[in-house]
Amino acid sequence: MMRSRTHRRFFADLRFLIGVALVIASVAGVWLLVSTSRQTTPVLQATRTVLPGETISSAELQVVEVGLGSLGDSYLAPQSLEPGAVAVRTLTAGELVPLAAVGDVDDLRTTSVVIGSTAVPAGVTAGTVVELWHAPPIDDGRSFEEPRILVADAIIAHVAEEEGMLAGGRIDVEIVVDRADIADVLAAITGGDALSIVPTGAGS
Repeated sequence: MMRSRTHRRFFADLRFLIGVALVIASVAGVWLLVSTSRQTTPVLQATRTVLPGETISSAELQVVEVGLGSLGDSYLAPQSLEPGAVAVRTLTAGELVPLAAVGDVDDLRTTSVVIGSTAVPAGVTAGTVVELWHAPPIDDGRSFEEPRILVADAIIAHVAEEEGMLAGGRIDVEIVVDRADIADVLAAITGGDALSIVPTGAGS
């Protein structure tokens, strides 16, 4: 009888100890989660839209403290910004700067070119992604072929005289295009094609 009571007491104590261990583990897990969530990392954030090829400096960036956890190493830290660094893709205002979006001039796959467009829709400003359409001239020199897409994903760098633009007027527009497209764009310019800009998603 005594042995049976001792046996039950042993298992009761064991269950008690297991319960205490589970409570301690639960409290430790919550503490670790809260502690981790409170840990922040200083990273750089774009204060304005930065286009591919533009130099990235402190003038375009600010330091923010964010809780990124294991992703912290994927973003540009203040001490990691190198002199002469450029954006290799568009950085929008307010975006945390990924390391993959920063490089040097040799990493660039884009270049800019100025075109004379016959139509620039309202609201198209620096950073807008657009399609560049062209219509080659017909041999008689008085009309043009059907318009078609020349570059599907150009980026507006600068629009001259944005105010007071008239439909059909020629507006100087600086656009950023992939280097693979530059030959076709230059050929369209020198060939006298009618060039038009269409915001992405507005064309068909």
